[in-house]
Amino acid sequence: MGHENPSRRKTRHFRDTTLDLGSLESATATLERSVFAATSLHAAIPEALRDTVRSGIIQNFEVAYEVSWKMMKRWLSANVGPDIVNGVPRRELFRRAAENGLIADVDLWMSFHAARNETSHTYDHGRAAEVATVAVGFAPAARALLSALRARHG
Repeated sequence: MGHENPSRRKTRHFRDTTLDLGSLESATATLERSVFAATSLHAAIPEALRDTVRSGIIQNFEVAYEVSWKMMKRWLSANVGPDIVNGVPRRELFRRAAENGLIADVDLWMSFHAARNETSHTYDHGRAAEVATVAVGFAPAARALLSALRARHG
């Protein structure tokens, strides 16, 4: 009792071959489509619907961001070790993701994190516009994360 099973200890750091990137692909593609529609069709969107379109971008950003950081954590836990990600602040998680080539810019990802925290205040038009702007910038970062995970996942 109290001793870790030796066979579990040996397999802890083996590469995770079961990482399903489907949810990240789906969330990223949905965000990209909403950003594309809003930016390329902006002039055609009636003024009365622009807040609705912006709300859609923000909602898709929320989902894509949540899936992104959780996928980072899952990959790091499986491929580097759970001890380096369990209970760490988000900045530390992003720093470790950068060390392992999953993301390039920790500060940029912290700005995404701050914007995600602001999404509960999107009833304020100024804040909503700021979050939507960040969401537009998040789409390529999420796509880059997905590409990095695919490259390392095999």
